[in-house]
Amino acid sequence: MNLFNVYPLFNIEITKGIGCRTYDKEGIEYLDLYGGHAVISIGHSHPYYIQKLSEQSEKLVFYSNSVINKLQVDLALKLGKMSGYEDYSLFLVNSGAEANENALKLASFHNGRRKVIAFNKSFHGRTSAAVRVTDNPKIVAPINEGFDVEFLALNDIDSVRRSLYNNDVCAVIIEGIQGVGGIRVPDVTFLQELSNACKDTGTILILDEVQSGYGRSGKFFAHQHAGIRPDLITVAKGMGNGFPIGGVLISPLFEASHGLLGTTFGGSHLACTAAIAVLDVIKVEHLVENAQKVGDYLMEELKKIPGIKEIRGQGLMTGIEFEGEVKDIRSKLLFEKKIFTGVSGTNTIRLLPPLCLSKVDAKLFIDQFKSVLSAL
Repeated sequence: MNLFNVYPLFNIEITKGIGCRTYDKEGIEYLDLYGGHAVISIGHSHPYYIQKLSEQSEKLVFYSNSVINKLQVDLALKLGKMSGYEDYSLFLVNSGAEANENALKLASFHNGRRKVIAFNKSFHGRTSAAVRVTDNPKIVAPINEGFDVEFLALNDIDSVRRSLYNNDVCAVIIEGIQGVGGIRVPDVTFLQELSNACKDTGTILILDEVQSGYGRSGKFFAHQHAGIRPDLITVAKGMGNGFPIGGVLISPLFEASHGLLGTTFGGSHLACTAAIAVLDVIKVEHLVENAQKVGDYLMEELKKIPGIKEIRGQGLMTGIEFEGEVKDIRSKLLFEKKIFTGVSGTNTIRLLPPLCLSKVDAKLFIDQFKSVLSAL
């Protein structure tokens, strides 16, 4: 049997990682500025994280939702305190897509509506609110049975209001910062007015923080730069530092009942152990503050480089857009300079490094980036 070939793969076999670096089977070292789509939050093979997972694996048990799992309670308490959402509840799942689907279900159960507003170039996993963000005509927006999805322009509050004030919209789902769509940051004023319009019309506001959450933006959640409090917040990716886990933070507006939601693997003992370890490291090593500090440095230095069309982002979530395609730039960074980066579309380099990225490594990237651009 062969693998189903849906991912273009580099001919590099990574065998281990330490901090912000990975190593291939030949022992060649790479600076990792992509972190597996923002999955690596506290760095590869963090010793505390490895220790906690090893300890838990020795008493391996799997009962996620039929018996008491104190680790779920501990995770909810710790996440609530660190994020500033102690009055919210937590439902644990396995991925960002599953978190978003459950958030949409909760919204629909609450107000009985079936229309959803999402935004152009958004990406919410392979869910009912996913939208085509590539030029591949075979990739279309999958519409979940039971939901009608309308895609509007990001930051266009007038269009949102026109749709909301028909009073038939179940939920608005928006990323704290668009990731796959090119690191596009919603305007602060737009988010504030969007939040107010949702409240006025009984519409549930869902903040997808799957990629932009867990400190990546310089605050625990990217939407906190706007000072709003959404009804539902979805998380995953950096939540487990590579171990599959996701969740929905649920406001007191919603009342839980047995059977309302369900999951098979969500919230297992190993997953919760990984997530708790991540929060511990983020707190002790001040990684949210580091993301802001090193991210500011990256943005300042990138703005000095000529030939870049636009630089977008917050914290350690950066988009570098060019007029032309970036395929050659990314290739040279990887194969000549040994630096992993990501892309969005054809024209944007995407940086999503571990939150422990140092200013020294950020400078190394800037120097190598300049070298690549000057050689083109």
